[in-house]
Amino acid sequence: MAKVEDFGFGTQIRKSPYFEATVRWGAKAFSVYNHMYIPRDFGNPEQNFWNLINDAILCDVAVERQVEITGPDAAEFVQRLTPRDLSKLAVGQCKYVLITNSDGGILNDPILLRLAENHFWLSLADSDILLWAQGVAVHSGLDVTIREPDVSPLQLQGPKSGEVMRALFGDGIMNLKYYWLRRVELVGIPLIVSRTGWSSELGYELYLQESARGDELWEKIMAAGKPFGLKPGHTSSIRRIEGGMLSYHADADINTNPYELGLDRLVNLEIEAGFIGKTALRRIKESGVSRKQVGLLIDGAPLTGPNTTFWSISHDSAVIGKVTSAIHSPRLKQNIALAMVSVGHAALGTEVEVATATGLRRATVVERPFYDPKKTLASS
Repeated sequence: MAKVEDFGFGTQIRKSPYFEATVRWGAKAFSVYNHMYIPRDFGNPEQNFWNLINDAILCDVAVERQVEITGPDAAEFVQRLTPRDLSKLAVGQCKYVLITNSDGGILNDPILLRLAENHFWLSLADSDILLWAQGVAVHSGLDVTIREPDVSPLQLQGPKSGEVMRALFGDGIMNLKYYWLRRVELVGIPLIVSRTGWSSELGYELYLQESARGDELWEKIMAAGKPFGLKPGHTSSIRRIEGGMLSYHADADINTNPYELGLDRLVNLEIEAGFIGKTALRRIKESGVSRKQVGLLIDGAPLTGPNTTFWSISHDSAVIGKVTSAIHSPRLKQNIALAMVSVGHAALGTEVEVATATGLRRATVVERPFYDPKKTLASS
């Protein structure tokens, strides 16, 4: 069994409230996300995938830091940050949103939670939106307070996650709707629970609001989940690529706009609010984009792991794009990838070549997501 001292960690990167527990339960490698350590390996990524899609896994995602926005003008301020129309966002509801800059570039793609009329959390992907939001607020003329609260999420994901939640919180938790949240307690531990997650499977996120009780919370969930086959795990690259879910810095960044990703539904240019990037996004929509995200099926032997660099894509010897995320899906028995290509080569069925880590391979442009495109598993 690994011990904390087996890893070379420094003080400049934060540890989560579940850090000791994940090491105790078999975490073998970590990476850094939002200036924190996140477990990335419990021994076998493929087994982690099967655990997720057949039973359930518990993941330390405390790296999903929260930007808390409160105050009389909180709702107006949050709408200023995102091009998604929030006018119908109810208290207790969550939405997937994009945070854009003045050029229409994507700074983050968080989940927005509305805890009260003037109380919001942005549950972040990997970039410093706390600093961005505080900077935007300085000369906004709006009465808001922006801070990072003591909140650390866990993800409980997989088809049996609902039964684990029932064991923890009783039958009442089963009527929590997809992309809604609820305040609960577990033996006095204050939590926000939402029907969300980064897996495209049935799942929940449990937002701990008292970091000193992180180890206790982890152990209680694992104990409740034992009869249902719950395993410690990590966010699955296989499943999220199957589901076409974005990984910020890989599939999107500050130089990517929503239209290139086919995320037009997250942009409403008709709302009255002058959100940041509105003028640029209107111009981009009118002129069209020069590149587009597509799915790829890559020929050849199974990829041995995810790509760690962007792989160039060529057609007739000319570079026309890059692979942003690639993996072998043991369920689909195919090499699947998300890629950004020129619009002239984005048509379904287009054949291209990919410069993988092991040499050139042929690939074909296909629809994405690759599995359960309507997200019936997550939303049912």
